[in-house]
Amino acid sequence: MRRLRPNRKLAALKVLHVFKTYLPGEFGGTQSVIHEIAEGTHRLGVETEVLSLGPVTQTVEVGHHLSHQVKRDLYVASTDISFGLFAAFPRLTAEADLIHYHFPWPVMDVLHLLRPPGKPAIVTYHSDIVRQKWLRRFYAPVMHKFLGSVDRIVATSPNYIATSPVLQRYRDKTVAIPIGVAEAPVPAPERLAHWQGRLGDRFFLFVGALRYYKGLPFLLEAARLTGLPVVIVGTGELLDEVTRTAPATVTVLGEVAEADKTALLALSTAFVFPSHLRSEAFGVALLEAARAGKPMLSCEIGTGTSYVNVDGLTGLTVPPADPAALAIAMRQLWDNPALAAKMGQAARARYETLFTGAHMAAAYHEEYQRLLG
Repeated sequence: MRRLRPNRKLAALKVLHVFKTYLPGEFGGTQSVIHEIAEGTHRLGVETEVLSLGPVTQTVEVGHHLSHQVKRDLYVASTDISFGLFAAFPRLTAEADLIHYHFPWPVMDVLHLLRPPGKPAIVTYHSDIVRQKWLRRFYAPVMHKFLGSVDRIVATSPNYIATSPVLQRYRDKTVAIPIGVAEAPVPAPERLAHWQGRLGDRFFLFVGALRYYKGLPFLLEAARLTGLPVVIVGTGELLDEVTRTAPATVTVLGEVAEADKTALLALSTAFVFPSHLRSEAFGVALLEAARAGKPMLSCEIGTGTSYVNVDGLTGLTVPPADPAALAIAMRQLWDNPALAAKMGQAARARYETLFTGAHMAAAYHEEYQRLLG
């Protein structure tokens, strides 16, 4: 990434993405989706810019698109706030053909309503607001006014449309476009050898942010019940607790480089993803496991996790917050290598059919064109 002055060249379509954080800086699930859409639609003739908040005001180039960051002033109730955003937004929307919002971020709703861009607007609805119940109660009127005013809402799976009480109110303008990820590089032989020497080549792997909705206490209990090896990759608010309470068969690695994550996926027996709350709206880590051809274990929570991992086909799903059921599923895959291999092959085939970055980019490009008539 490098600093630059915006250079507006002729493009068939100019899209402005809006979300609370982006590169350079935080790069989690939503940010990776924005990046994949921006880079994928670039190949289809779309010029993309992203507006977000950061520690300083700056414009940088990220791949083939621009990232505009406005200095963050406050952080209240898990919400990033910037007063400079209300000046930057009209300036950037004036040069865009279409505005692409990423929900949820309450400040974004207010921004759209107070500074109407006068352009077609699309919202990718990544998740219901689950944890901040008091905020949701006061915010609901603004949220519904915002969602009612945009031209299209995109859910990341048909499952989420069917189970979200919010999206049920907007079925007539809501479509499903699954998240997609690009192909991963081939694991480096030296990283494979390193991790195989340290961990062996039979273990369950979890990759993700160590947060309240990831179901990690239930995974640790399932590991105790089975005595099977589990490797946990990621960092977050629960890292210290998970490290302290993990049984002897669980290895907590914390954050690792992408090359190491790719190697660990290749070596693993299966991918385990015990998220137990609807805050886990999709699970990009599941896509990465499917891309690697690994069988998956996840919980049935009515979200996109069960769209990626189809029970009995690409892996197994179990009731949420049920370590005994998770332990039985782990043992089933561990004791049946042929079944695990068959499910891994089905996971890879489903990735190739539904979840590539190219599929997602093409679907969004089609929606952009439809909205612009």
